[in-house]
Amino acid sequence: MEQPAAPRNRSGAGPHTIAHVDGRLVLRGARWPGDVAVRDGRIAGVGRVEPEPGDSVLRCDGDIVTPGLVNTHHHLYQWMTRGRAVGDDLFGWLTELYPVWARLDPDDVHAAALVGLAELALSGCTTAADHHYLVPRGDDSVFDAAAEAARAVGVRIHLARGSMDLGRAHGGLPPDAVVEDLDAILASTEAVVARLHDGEHTVVTVAPCSPFTVTPALLRESAALARRHGLRLHTHLAETADEERDCLRRHGRRPVDLLEELGWVADDVWVAHGVHLDDAEVARLGAAGTGVAHCPSSNARLAVGMCRVPRLLAAGCPVGLGVDGAASNEVGGLLPELRQAVYTARLAMGRADALGPAAALRLATEGGAACLGRPDLGRLEPGRRADLAVWPGEDLADVPDPLAGLVLGPDRRARHVLVDGRAVVSDGALLGVDPGECHRALARRARRLWP
Repeated sequence: MEQPAAPRNRSGAGPHTIAHVDGRLVLRGARWPGDVAVRDGRIAGVGRVEPEPGDSVLRCDGDIVTPGLVNTHHHLYQWMTRGRAVGDDLFGWLTELYPVWARLDPDDVHAAALVGLAELALSGCTTAADHHYLVPRGDDSVFDAAAEAARAVGVRIHLARGSMDLGRAHGGLPPDAVVEDLDAILASTEAVVARLHDGEHTVVTVAPCSPFTVTPALLRESAALARRHGLRLHTHLAETADEERDCLRRHGRRPVDLLEELGWVADDVWVAHGVHLDDAEVARLGAAGTGVAHCPSSNARLAVGMCRVPRLLAAGCPVGLGVDGAASNEVGGLLPELRQAVYTARLAMGRADALGPAAALRLATEGGAACLGRPDLGRLEPGRRADLAVWPGEDLADVPDPLAGLVLGPDRRARHVLVDGRAVVSDGALLGVDPGECHRALARRARRLWP
């Protein structure tokens, strides 16, 4: 006999937890893609799933089930500094914020990560890549703080041990107080990998910040370290015209040329932004299988330009979506980036058919999983991990294409979110932490940073 996994609550009377399920869980009745069966943390069936004795059933009548969304680029600590430098370009924005970020400590990072990951989970995100490159006073427990927050919320985290070693005294943009010594960075990265990397729920990546904040030596040595450990590499690339000019001035070559010379144009690398790429560079990245994290709202907020996602996809680049930091994308959720990606692609290419809703969903799921090197995530098919988002569909009953309604329609929060088949969000309520209390705790800490 089928047992309900939990009562379906549409009345607003209070959340119901999806019970722990030892056998098979079936999400039944979804408008798209139909039923989804889960067993032992993996997807066991999609479409029409025949009942089996002992099934636990979660009714999803009229709702939309997608793979859990994958956020390929974030700076969780930036929840501490929202609403600043709202009229600045990237270099001006960084110049204002670096001194503020220099005052953060591990408790600040933990508080910000709890809020950021809670908001991501409520927006259907089950995996988040956090690029953390500020290690004030050399205290690398900031990475433990972010990892602990992800465990509390219940989502996967790809934790990029970011770094900067090029301060203003040597021609870089960051103040000298926020950069680290190259040898200290490498030693810390080895230690962070040893402490935190499990390859499934906490995945460490190696991530020098950007061409204008690091030395070629750090890029080269980081690549060697990552490849010794079988880890992926990440950095910012071609975000602004200022970056391009800085790279030409200091190195005599464009950012892609510099990275290629240092071994960073490869299929174990994904880069953030990829806005200022010419056609030849797009082709080179595509031929190498280098991924791109597209951050459309942040790019618009900082007026850096529009990434030509259709060109990248046609060239063979894996492309995912990123929220970027909440100091340049104060919304902080991933679902709105799907709509923004559609609009940005159409403006960038000058064609209304440049990117459709289904393609945007692929960016946020399968494309993101490819960027992160996670073939076990991102698709609704048997054998993949049961990282799932269930979206309310009541208001989309009159929309012929449910995916178009989801991507282009009003913002919404997920009804249910599962990671490895276990509930992280149930009936719209986050189960691991209290988001209201997380926001209040963060506000108390952030006030001391106000001018």
